Amino acid sequence: RDRKGEYEPQLIPKYQNTVTQDMEEKIISMYAKGMTTGDIEAHLKELYDLDISDSTISRITDKIMPLVKEWQERPLQEIYAVVYMDAIHYHVRSEGRIVKRAVYIALGIDMDGKKDVIGMYVGENEGAKFWLSIINGLKNRGVQDILIACVDGLNGFPQAIEAVYPKTEIQQCIIHQIRNTTNYVSYKDLKKLMADLKMVYAAPDEAAALEELESFGEKWNSKYPKIYKSWSERWATLSTYFKYPNEVRKLIYTTNAIEGFNRQLRKVTKSRTVFPSDDSLLKMLYLATMDITKKWTGRRRDWSQIRAQLEIYFEERLEKAEF
Repeated sequence: RDRKGEYEPQLIPKYQNTVTQDMEEKIISMYAKGMTTGDIEAHLKELYDLDISDSTISRITDKIMPLVKEWQERPLQEIYAVVYMDAIHYHVRSEGRIVKRAVYIALGIDMDGKKDVIGMYVGENEGAKFWLSIINGLKNRGVQDILIACVDGLNGFPQAIEAVYPKTEIQQCIIHQIRNTTNYVSYKDLKKLMADLKMVYAAPDEAAALEELESFGEKWNSKYPKIYKSWSERWATLSTYFKYPNEVRKLIYTTNAIEGFNRQLRKVTKSRTVFPSDDSLLKMLYLATMDITKKWTGRRRDWSQIRAQLEIYFEERLEKAEF
């Protein structure tokens, strides 16, 4: 208490109960770059000699939660050429213990060739029911059709998307399939096995790919029977890209587009081993997403050719959508 009224607060002026707008923006910007509330507290003390508690910083960053909710519910395009789905995992404190949370991300490329993060959801377990709620959410936000969905073997996803968008074609990521099926191959066999496997996924068409897969099985089944079995069981979703020309194949045969985005998120969150809550995780991912996507202003360089081919392959669906 200042009896003579001579003290002038430096951070929060008299008769105000919050920091200045400029300082709030700085705090939110630092949070978006991956700094913890403790890091920001120490940083402000060092730079400005200001004492702001980490709880105050947390309350300031909480102000963006309405923006997060608004962003999650914003209207979307009527039709997307490709939607990539993937998950990224984090540790979160919940009810006194640390649990693993999956953040499911949907990245879409619209018919103008522009990409955007169209969905981000924090969940515990993937499954048909969970994916159905997400896909219904996309439909409720205005998405009338998805031409091709690219995924990394997500459990329950094919059944869920078929229930909402029955005509959507599903392409499972070839790169993930290769990694998953060659993890336990002996180093001395890896080079030869990969050369034989490349004959399958790099074949000119599906018929040739199936022949190469049979040859692969005859050669390697005695030593690595699970590889042939895995490819055969998943062939319906692994072989979708064979029906398209090279330009479209490059677009859909791998989920590299969303993996690149996930790598950028990990750069921001690498200093956070455990998040105090689901909301704090969502806050940081939202701010990081805004920072990353502001650079996504153009479209793919080869989009004119890709779009022309998609309009031929999906002519009826695009006409019905009145696109």
